[in-house]
Amino acid sequence: MENASYQRIVLAARPQGKVQLTNFRLETLAQPTFAALKDNEVLVKNHFLSLDPYMRGRMSTAKSYAAPQALDETMIGATVGKVVASKHADFRTGNDVIGMLGWAEMGIAHGNTLRLVTSTVPLSANLGVVGMPGVTAWYGINQILQAKAGNTLVVSAASGAVGSVVGQLAKLKGCRVVGIAGGERKCRYVIDQLGFDACIDYQLAKTEKELFTNLSVAAKDGIDLLFENVGSTIFDASLACLKPYAKIALCGMIAGYNGEAPVLKNCNKLLTMRAMLQGFIVTEHMEIWPEALQELAELVVKGKIKYHETVAQGLSSAPEAFIGLLNGQNLGKQLVKLS
Repeated sequence: MENASYQRIVLAARPQGKVQLTNFRLETLAQPTFAALKDNEVLVKNHFLSLDPYMRGRMSTAKSYAAPQALDETMIGATVGKVVASKHADFRTGNDVIGMLGWAEMGIAHGNTLRLVTSTVPLSANLGVVGMPGVTAWYGINQILQAKAGNTLVVSAASGAVGSVVGQLAKLKGCRVVGIAGGERKCRYVIDQLGFDACIDYQLAKTEKELFTNLSVAAKDGIDLLFENVGSTIFDASLACLKPYAKIALCGMIAGYNGEAPVLKNCNKLLTMRAMLQGFIVTEHMEIWPEALQELAELVVKGKIKYHETVAQGLSSAPEAFIGLLNGQNLGKQLVKLS
């Protein structure tokens, strides 16, 4: 064990525009030992790493809800893995745990920052449908949008980790659900596998007017509820279709994550339709997580919520997979299998 090592990926340089492979650096470090642990610390061997759009924002120094990712430090990220050694009373060797150990094959965390895996779903699902993305969808649907039967709900990035759960939760509540996604494969998945009523392929729209027309046909009576993940022209088209007193859960603006300023021409609809818009960060609402996780796990086990994972193999594949995520190449949840 003296010569044992592990690998991690650090942020080597902040992106200027689009993320590049050169923004990351793969490093090899000596594996920590039990003796290196302080009281209440736990050593974890990570099995899966979650890749999520919010990471792009953390790579920037722009003012945000959280501190920027530090240069030359392990890239931030949620992980699920197995306890290798522990000096915390609540964790034993062999326990499966979820934490924020980042882009690394293993790491040390204080026990208070870890959560035991107790759900009946596959281990990887605890980073997706029964993890932060699923809880994000649950919070938006239940706490902000308060979806009810008969509502028309539109969700962008509909085939992604969050959007796919949003639509299915809304269908379970009796909503008409319209997704927006890029490409025939994603749209077919959203309709045929997830049960959405319609899906707009924004890649087929040659103009903003055509995108609006396609969306207004799918949501022919207007939009009651909007769960927004993308921003830019897709958000703008949805704003143009709002019904009076519509509710909007603003979860992400991925179209502007590379530094482009979002251009919205239909902001006046927020006023004329008397719409309610609320941005949210789900980690600021930890009080709802136990209920949300329990409900999501039960729905998955019963087959009432389906999910898909795109899995890259090995830590070294993480940068390319992350760039692919930002470019919309993944279907469902993007993961990296570490062991």
